[in-house]
Amino acid sequence: MSNLSKPNELPTAADAPPAPTGLRLSVKKTASRLQDWFVIQSMTVRLALIAMAIAIPLTAFYSVTLVQKRAAMAEEVKAMAVGGNPGEGVWAFNDKLPVVLGSGSMLGFLESNPVDRIAVIYEPLMWNVSERTILIESQGKQYAYYPSDMETRIFSDKAVTALWGNKLHFIPRGELSPAALDVFERLDERFASGRPRSEHDGLRAGVSAAFSAALMIGLLAFLFIQLKGQFKSLKFVEPGQVRGSIDELVGMDDIKAEVAQIKDQYERRALYAEYGICKPFNVMFSGPAGTGKTKLASYLAKELHLPILFHSAANLETGYVAGGSNTLNRILAMAKRRKRCIVFLDEAQDLFMKRGGRRKFDDDTANTLLSVLDGVRTKSDAEIIWIVASNFNSETMQMDEAMLRRFQMKVDFRLPNREERLAIIRHYLSQRADKVLPDLDLGHIVGVTEGRSPADLETIVNQAGITAVQAGEMIGANTLMQAAERVLVGNVNSSTTDERERDRRIIATHEWGHFLVDLERERQITNDDWDRILADMKTIKISLKAIPRNNALGFVFHKQGTDLLKTKGDIEHDVRVLLGGMANEELFFGEDGTTNGAHNDITRVTQLLHHAVAEMGMYRKTRLNFGALANDNQATSRTLDEETRGLMEAQSERLYAETKALLTDLMPLTEHLVGKLLETSEMALDQALIEIRAFEAEQARRQEQGRMAAA
Repeated sequence: MSNLSKPNELPTAADAPPAPTGLRLSVKKTASRLQDWFVIQSMTVRLALIAMAIAIPLTAFYSVTLVQKRAAMAEEVKAMAVGGNPGEGVWAFNDKLPVVLGSGSMLGFLESNPVDRIAVIYEPLMWNVSERTILIESQGKQYAYYPSDMETRIFSDKAVTALWGNKLHFIPRGELSPAALDVFERLDERFASGRPRSEHDGLRAGVSAAFSAALMIGLLAFLFIQLKGQFKSLKFVEPGQVRGSIDELVGMDDIKAEVAQIKDQYERRALYAEYGICKPFNVMFSGPAGTGKTKLASYLAKELHLPILFHSAANLETGYVAGGSNTLNRILAMAKRRKRCIVFLDEAQDLFMKRGGRRKFDDDTANTLLSVLDGVRTKSDAEIIWIVASNFNSETMQMDEAMLRRFQMKVDFRLPNREERLAIIRHYLSQRADKVLPDLDLGHIVGVTEGRSPADLETIVNQAGITAVQAGEMIGANTLMQAAERVLVGNVNSSTTDERERDRRIIATHEWGHFLVDLERERQITNDDWDRILADMKTIKISLKAIPRNNALGFVFHKQGTDLLKTKGDIEHDVRVLLGGMANEELFFGEDGTTNGAHNDITRVTQLLHHAVAEMGMYRKTRLNFGALANDNQATSRTLDEETRGLMEAQSERLYAETKALLTDLMPLTEHLVGKLLETSEMALDQALIEIRAFEAEQARRQEQGRMAAA
């Protein structure tokens, strides 16, 4: 199934509106992000932003109006000059008369002395503040005064009715001649102590303006940082930004068919509503990690031409009380603004667990999600598709029933089978087909990757490409196997055990114990059909190289088992294989020579036997799972545990004795294989089988020679 669309019913990509590009796309994305940010803010913040948005153009318009008005006023003042030239008529400063400092009050002088002319020399400091020096011509002299602000106001009021009011002349200081400016510089020195603090007021006004500008810049920076941080986690992805298509999800036809129903129901929801199907679009994706849940959600958004928001449910909590609830409410507000969209919550397994008994704010987040996913919603809410994905395992975890009822559809993702793994590997190799060897046999790599997710397979192919580039060769079967070992086992090195001859011998003896126990059963099943043994055995390689990932000093690289159901005999065989390592150590180094390298083996043996005895009722007269009663009756549980422990110990001793007896007969072969492994550090399955067959042939030849010599 390569396309979710149905012919003649659902719209195709050609019917979708063209996606904006270039500057238009950038403007649209920025505007959309600003709207998303605005819709999740509180009412106080919204009103403050609206007020600022209104005030900014109003203040700008007012400032422009003032500038234009001042410019017009300046032109009118200039036109007042006699002859239109500065320095003539009323603009002229009479530098022929001496200038002396006036004594007493300026107003008193005007009242008691004849006045020929009054020249007001002014210099603007700010738009509403200026400095002025007044020269009064009287009796052949010019008397200089520097009035205070109060005296200036009285002077202005009296000028309307006083006889000397018609003798006023206003002269800008900038229009004075150089000789006149020298005079006024000396006057400035004289009046320095009596000058008003207009200059200081101007300085303070400038500092205040700079401070206001700094506050504005700081506010904008804060909004920018908040906006950037908000959309680092809460950001809608437009359908045109989704790369790839649903065709890239190889081997998921059954899952894509489920998603096709979601698409059909969403696009024809009016028709479905006529049949009474009008619940909200709440979809649950569940399954192992790496199976394509996120990719499928993004491709569904692309098919439906809907924006999609990705968010991890694990990151809902912000560290503050009700942080998760607030984040969900913000997501809902952003989704409501867009009306038609997809919200994808990933890693939500914690929200599916039963409520109660945990931290309260965890339950608060789950309660909020329940209300968000509720079936009682408005028409606009019903067009929002909520996809909640998790790695929830219903077999081992109990889901909250109220949460489960919120989802009208549940899509279960699974790990690919053999055919699907082959198709997936071929798909990723086809993307680099010119760098892959022709007629490549993928059967071995497909077998090795049993139980692995599509994401693991993609990683293996990518690692094979990296290995091929570094080696300067094409991608082949050996390259893929090296990549699989690197991804599934981890980095390995031989330097950890190279100088530890004793440890290397113990590890080799231990690993051959596992292998030979497994081999003996395969030989019985196949009647020594070595070709079938080579194909069916799980072991791929035995190595003495260390794995830093888990501090292992050696490893057996093997395939995952394909049997979903295990018989009692299968479980016992698994136990024998696990015990083979310690049994071989005891045979070669004595009971005191066994090491803690078998710790992981013993742990797995304990788990297997507990499953067989306590949960499956094996080795009992009845088939009952007494482990299920452990939480109901603690006293009964303690008695049953003792019985279970006794059965587990008895079966462990029996299986260990059988394993040890089997390996005792194989000690010469083990010693031979240990020597070979110490020489090569690692040995593949085919090499091991060749060595075993050669050793047995040599042993048979010697026995035949002995019989002939005895005869």
